Amino acid sequence: MSDTKPKYEFKNVKVSRLPPLPEPLDPIVTDLFEDTAKRGGHILNLHLTKAHAPKLQAAGRHITRALRSECDSPRVLREIAILRSSILVGCAYEAHHHTALAAAAGLTEEQVDAVKGEWRQKAKLFDEKQQALLAYVDQLGLNKGDVDDATFAGMEKHFSSQEIVELTMCATSYYGGGIFMKAMRIQLDDPHKKAAPGKF
Repeated sequence: MSDTKPKYEFKNVKVSRLPPLPEPLDPIVTDLFEDTAKRGGHILNLHLTKAHAPKLQAAGRHITRALRSECDSPRVLREIAILRSSILVGCAYEAHHHTALAAAAGLTEEQVDAVKGEWRQKAKLFDEKQQALLAYVDQLGLNKGDVDDATFAGMEKHFSSQEIVELTMCATSYYGGGIFMKAMRIQLDDPHKKAAPGKF
């Protein structure tokens, strides 16, 4: 941990069902917050909530960074999987941040709106790969992972085994994250606060 003044700014206030973080901050949390700032992100209410369990927050950071920056599947497809999952689980907090990230990854405003709504009614907005992915994510979320053979075959037609694992982990990791955020009742961040973007 650096002895200099932290390179991030945040207000240690109540942002969820949990109380504000105890001060001084755990050194693990300080390091994580500084890392977030270095990567171009703000300290979000999600970070402040997870920081009540510093070691778990640090461990989770590795998978989040890998899902955003270390996959072979295109970022736009990963953001489709994440954004659709956030809608299926009903997590406004997650949808708020990944609406912007999906647009940054290349989805048009019309496509983003369709992913967040009844996408099948606007299926023409998406190519075959994207449609196969959306159908798959719907079954992951709505059928609790019980994906039928035809839908999985659609994934195998368009994606490698590695890509299927990556996209499935994106969808299911963020679905689970949405459950956590809802349980904690994490408040929406101020509009100017953005997540660290990762690699596009």
